Amino acid sequence: MAARIRKGDVVVVTTGRSKDRRGEVLRIFPEANRAIVAGCAIAKRHTKPTSMGQPGGIIEKEATIHLSNLKLIDPKSEKPTKVGFRILEDGRKVRVAKATGLVIES
Repeated sequence: MAARIRKGDVVVVTTGRSKDRRGEVLRIFPEANRAIVAGCAIAKRHTKPTSMGQPGGIIEKEATIHLSNLKLIDPKSEKPTKVGFRILEDGRKVRVAKATGLVIES
């Protein structure tokens, strides 16, 4: 199935504790339908010091978010939009913003 959200896209979180936050997609896990978004869903991980000189402590990092809880930001209107697909005359399949009909370049 074609990916509606890809690495590098700017998205907004629609539900959860990070609701209404915007961020760039850093990584996609297509088999799990999840993504890591910069600055959203921050989780705290307690780590022990390693033998390599790394100090222990509490490290904050982004957790994954389900793709159904993300909406792509329309490049024209800067608002959340659904994503559709269109086949161009040259045979390429491209993503299209449903709200404005604008082709999303990636």
